[in-house]
Amino acid sequence: MVSWSDYGAAAQTALGFFWKAGWAFVLGYSVSGMIQAFVPKGRLTRFMGRPDLRSVSLATVFGAASSSCSFAALAAARSLVLKGAHFVAAVAFMFASTNLVIELGILIFIFLGWQFVAAELIGGLLLIAISSLILRATYPSAWLEAAREKVESESSAAEEEFDWRKRITSRYGWHLVGHKFVSDWKMVWEEILIGFTVAGFVAVLVPASFWAKIFLGGATDSLPGWIIVIENAMVAPLVAAATFIGSMGNIPLATVLNANGVLFAGIMGFIYSDLMVPPLVAINAKYYGWRVALYIAAVMFVSIIITAVSLHVGFGALGITPESGRAVEQVTRFALDYTFWLNLAMVLVAGLMVYLHRQHVREHLEPGREGGEAGGIGIKRLVVYLCIALLAGGLIARLLAA
Repeated sequence: MVSWSDYGAAAQTALGFFWKAGWAFVLGYSVSGMIQAFVPKGRLTRFMGRPDLRSVSLATVFGAASSSCSFAALAAARSLVLKGAHFVAAVAFMFASTNLVIELGILIFIFLGWQFVAAELIGGLLLIAISSLILRATYPSAWLEAAREKVESESSAAEEEFDWRKRITSRYGWHLVGHKFVSDWKMVWEEILIGFTVAGFVAVLVPASFWAKIFLGGATDSLPGWIIVIENAMVAPLVAAATFIGSMGNIPLATVLNANGVLFAGIMGFIYSDLMVPPLVAINAKYYGWRVALYIAAVMFVSIIITAVSLHVGFGALGITPESGRAVEQVTRFALDYTFWLNLAMVLVAGLMVYLHRQHVREHLEPGREGGEAGGIGIKRLVVYLCIALLAGGLIARLLAA
């Protein structure tokens, strides 16, 4: 039975995750907004039409200079395909834009430590290389050509060309930074809210024995170590898919897994799997059709397993396997430390970004083109409301129990 005390502790842990990461989100998305506004990427697309090293490298650079939102990554990859990029390059872009961006690195540093940041960067590049090789070896030309025709028949897009030197010194350029910041937040806030709430409740309410069973934590004496490593790498993406959490919302839960003894291979496999959650697979199916969406998901799954195992073996051989010493209780602690002052500073930065966004809407967009979220209340929005209610109720329970 879950007591009121446990309920309150779970809500407080979730809010602690938000508190610890608040400044990182604002800083990360501010930098991301500047990169998106001032880095001209349109000229790169014309060089991504082949499944070669140059195309994959450019797609990787392009992805690293883009938003970390998983949904935005899929939409941008579709845009690349529309403009003639090869599917190998498009998949490389998706992995890069969700694994090699600055805001993800900051979040991993906060929750897991710099060793995991280094592993994330090395593994991200390895993941792109492995997935590119698998795609080239298994490439279903007829399927993907049909998918490209589907994209072209349903789209009409024009690429924006600009001089970054002029833009970076213009009012429009800086207004666009704020607009990109707000647009990114509109895309990711629901995933972040759900992910952090789930992580907080899982950290308190799910016993360590549950994770030990799933990740064979109690079988170290009866099974060879290499089997447990492979099992952790294979199960982690399935756990990630079951959470339905995309974008950066899975990092706190990765912290929970790390605190409960999941192997390095499992932690990295979990972090890399944000593009495999069912809602994102469904979006790819809408773009390219189900057989291509499932093919891409299968390539990602195999690539993630190989990458996670390779990292585990390679780092182990060098004696540098990351081991985070940060317990969940330490990460989620409220105190007047650097987190407080950084959060205070980033509130001001966020206010500036919102102001720049409003100026962009007022001065540079036609009436009715501000954009916004789709009408109606879908399942995800209902889950968001449930998370808000759980957090509010848990906070009240915590206060009453104090």
